[in-house]
Amino acid sequence: MDTTSKNIQAQYQGYLHTPMLWKNSMFGLKQFEFSTDKETVFNESIPENLRLGKRVERFVSSELQQNKDVTVLLENAQVQNEKITVGEIDCILKLNNIPIHLEIIYKFYLFDERIGTTEIEHWIGPNRNDSLLKKLTKLKEKQLPLLYNPLTKPLLDNLHLKADEVQQLVCFKAQLFVPYQKEVEFKELNKDCVNGFYVQLSEINQFTDCKFYIPSKINWLLEVQTQVNWLNYKSFSEKITTIINEKTSPLCWIKFPKGNIQKFFVVWWK
Repeated sequence: MDTTSKNIQAQYQGYLHTPMLWKNSMFGLKQFEFSTDKETVFNESIPENLRLGKRVERFVSSELQQNKDVTVLLENAQVQNEKITVGEIDCILKLNNIPIHLEIIYKFYLFDERIGTTEIEHWIGPNRNDSLLKKLTKLKEKQLPLLYNPLTKPLLDNLHLKADEVQQLVCFKAQLFVPYQKEVEFKELNKDCVNGFYVQLSEINQFTDCKFYIPSKINWLLEVQTQVNWLNYKSFSEKITTIINEKTSPLCWIKFPKGNIQKFFVVWWK
């Protein structure tokens, strides 16, 4: 297996091992759960520039196709009004012959208790232009109702399905990050999704005796690895300052002096 294939496989493993953001049902949205007998392998090639969200859709598709109880009927189907795209159906499948419309989401959220008043409202994207509440609202009000849009009917007719016969589920996975050394209470979301912490640039000077690594965006999926080119504090500080000045919050890895490795974000906002 060449280096690129190994890296894609490692990304796939990272996706597989990311828990669902909640269990059962939340916000009126039910998670799609199916059991896999064995650890699956991703054997396809992926364009190098395929962004993270689309990459995850390919991973979900591969996992589904390796399950004997699942038949994938439709993927990434654009719903169009003449030449205008109204939306996209991520996937329609049958699980044990039950038709399911599945929307696929993989996100990175940081906890900021200053935003909103509820647990769901506190989770925002690393650059503050995204939020869990915004995504859940879009799913409920735009993405899932697309199944019932008259423009979707020809797609369903081709599959010999009626919209009211199709269950609607989501595969919503996420990595969550909390403020450094702060306890966060979980009532609705899955605490197992917590994958690290975040700090502001002004706070990194408490890690001067640590080593660091800054993975590319598609490698945010990876579980932390030991065999990487670790940066010392000085080199990391210079690189991260340049990134932060561009108002981008990068995901990083930190190796503490005793060898413990964690993911963390350095954020540009205060």
